Amino acid sequence: MKYSRATNYALHTMLYILAMPPEKIITVQQLAEMQEISPTYLSKILTKLVKFGLIESNTGANGGYKLSKSKNDISFLDVIYAIEGTTSLFQCGLEHARNNCAIQEVMMDAEGELIKYLSEKKLVDLVGNVNLSVLSSGSR
Repeated sequence: MKYSRATNYALHTMLYILAMPPEKIITVQQLAEMQEISPTYLSKILTKLVKFGLIESNTGANGGYKLSKSKNDISFLDVIYAIEGTTSLFQCGLEHARNNCAIQEVMMDAEGELIKYLSEKKLVDLVGNVNLSVLSSGSR
């Protein structure tokens, strides 16, 4: 199983935002510099996170991003769904087996276990691993 690079950046971005004090706003430029990626590319990821309701965007001279929900409520699965969508990882491609595909059943059971696991894992549990001095030096 493979998640896109965008999911990797989204998970790290959310971890950085979670590590910030709630009143702090962080810019796309600061987030991009921390991850050494293009601000343009990261902006597309941030747009998906905003649309999914995980963060909010503030425009203007002091604009940037901050959480839009409680940090304790954000799971790995939330971020993955925001970027990858909710489509199943496996689809039985055999026309004759679509309605009764034993392989599909096994794959759906496995995916169900993964979904359960990722929904229970909260990003906030990793905040202690973030170097806050890096974040606070570039925050507003």
